[in-house]
Amino acid sequence: MPRRRARVATATGLHARPASLVTRKAAEGGHPVLIGREGEPGVDASSILSVMGLRLQHGDEVELSSSSDDAESLLDELAALLESDLDLVEQA
Repeated sequence: MPRRRARVATATGLHARPASLVTRKAAEGGHPVLIGREGEPGVDASSILSVMGLRLQHGDEVELSSSSDDAESLLDELAALLESDLDLVEQA
């Protein structure tokens, strides 16, 4: 099971707009992805309500994982998103 760790870089945490960028990328990725704090059960990374329910703040470390061995690049992309300031990313 591939895994990645990432630290939330957005100064305001994963409120609705940044969370929507992450969940959209996870949904478009075509692989099941879980996101959560280390040692806690992860939630579906493509569900905005589940991701927002984590109440992730700036500096929180999360673990991304997938049951699909083909999800390596998707996890890399999600980790890179989380480690950038998503308030500065334009939404398409």
